[in-house]
Amino acid sequence: MYPKLLQQIEEILLLEITDERKAVLQPLIDFIEKKKRNRESIDINFICTHNSRRSHLAQIWAQTASAYFNISDVHCYSGGTETTALFPKIAETLVETGFHIWKLSESENPVYAIKYSENALPLIGFSKKYDDIFNTDSGFAAVMTCSQADGGCPFISGAEKRIPITFEDPKISDGHPTQTETYKERSRQIGAEMFYVFSKINNAE
Repeated sequence: MYPKLLQQIEEILLLEITDERKAVLQPLIDFIEKKKRNRESIDINFICTHNSRRSHLAQIWAQTASAYFNISDVHCYSGGTETTALFPKIAETLVETGFHIWKLSESENPVYAIKYSENALPLIGFSKKYDDIFNTDSGFAAVMTCSQADGGCPFISGAEKRIPITFEDPKISDGHPTQTETYKERSRQIGAEMFYVFSKINNAE
């Protein structure tokens, strides 16, 4: 992994996860463990309303954590209940964290390539609905990262398990002097929780 990102990972690994949040995260740990035990593909779709902020952060950090802990056959996706665009501050925050990102297309909904390691295939980031053809369509865990999507989307077609793991929207800081720090802290929180999840997976074959 990129040196700057590894340094950031060392820091988030020290962040405390409360017992309350550990309980929230446990169903995702159980899902991953079950899939791994059965030697099945571990597919996780992180879903939020607009697929612009939290769902992308969760997807990218989860995929990075799986690589960090050498958990194989993990495929992380993200989607929304509607399509907008990946918010530019998310890309900026990830770059500051040590990810390498570049735009593949310029449009109202630009497509980004995101890498955590020189030797890893890039993650492709853009806003899309959760059932977009780009995403997996069956046997996945639908992780609801915002309460609006969780409440407004009572049925996720193809999901094997539905898991609410909600985060406060960093959008509340948009236009305020605290924006950069708020996005950084939300990214660190999501990163710490995804690393906690994958740290609990038994990697012994």
